[in-house]
Amino acid sequence: MSPDHIKTPVLPPKERLGRLPKAAQWFLMVSVSLAFSVLLHHWNVPASLLVGPMIIGIFMGTNGATITPPKPLYLGAQAILGTMIGGSMTIGILTSFAQDWPLIIGVTTITLLASSFLGWILCVKQVLPGTAGIWGSSPGAASAMVIMAEAFGADARLVAFMQYVRVVIVVAVASSVANFWVDPALLAAMGPHDWFPSFDLGGFAITLGLAAACCFIGAKSRLPSGPLLVPIIVTMILHVSGVLDVVLPGWFLGLTYAMIGWVIGLKFTPPVLRHAAHAFPKVLLSIVVLIAFCAGISALLVIFLDVDPLTAYLATSPGGLDSVAIIAASTNVDLSFILVLQATRFFMVLAFGPPLARWVAKRTAHLPSVSKSDL
Repeated sequence: MSPDHIKTPVLPPKERLGRLPKAAQWFLMVSVSLAFSVLLHHWNVPASLLVGPMIIGIFMGTNGATITPPKPLYLGAQAILGTMIGGSMTIGILTSFAQDWPLIIGVTTITLLASSFLGWILCVKQVLPGTAGIWGSSPGAASAMVIMAEAFGADARLVAFMQYVRVVIVVAVASSVANFWVDPALLAAMGPHDWFPSFDLGGFAITLGLAAACCFIGAKSRLPSGPLLVPIIVTMILHVSGVLDVVLPGWFLGLTYAMIGWVIGLKFTPPVLRHAAHAFPKVLLSIVVLIAFCAGISALLVIFLDVDPLTAYLATSPGGLDSVAIIAASTNVDLSFILVLQATRFFMVLAFGPPLARWVAKRTAHLPSVSKSDL
């Protein structure tokens, strides 16, 4: 056979991407994420510094990228985000909770029960094996649910798939809603964004030191999502008591958002998608139902409590506390109300998620299990 008849095999695009040196993959992801995030920001997309890297991370992960953000950097990003969230807590938020705690507890309880019901249906119908459905349906605390699900014997891959698909969809929907609701005249009046404003260097150093200490304590503790949870609690106490002023420049928060976006996006690897492909339509339906249910609750807040629509929607959105906080911080909303509802649900999910999963496991133990080879 002549050399002309010998065809060189053409690698699929995903294999070609995976064969690139890791340094080249990092350069590609970082550079494209930067350009895409700037473009989204130019289009006034809320949370562009999270959404942009997350979308590029999904593209990289599903096309064979072999890079993974270093765990210390991801834990540090969680700690910085926790510090930002804790620094956003004020006496006004605590007062709001004290005044409206029946409403706040009621809304979060209804949301938790609705998500648990959807998870129970997924378990009963054996769309996902074991208790993966109930863990995957928990609204918020995505990383904590994946960690706890694995500890309780559920398939962490499917839980991660369901949780992060929901995070991606919720972030996309919430960003679109926020972008639709933000007044273009208000955005125009704000003028060009100053990416590198002056800031208190000493206060920044103190904030970083606190975040690092809380991250270390959280990582060593047995708390789920400790690197996020411990900074929220400690920073909230120090900030509310007047001991600490949190100083986090916008460019630094942008790096934090990008790291979180990359971690979420890169989790969408081909094996995970193949493993859950058969369940995707039903999982997607359950996510859409949960988003619609929470939107219905937000409509009730608008009608009966005169909460502005965007604030109500973001407060009840079933995304993670971190991603919703990022979107809320980039829009003109009542951040205190949003954070108090999201934080309350976050703590309730951590407290009641495991007991609910165990309860569902007992009630569905007699059902035939779906083996991983069937997926």
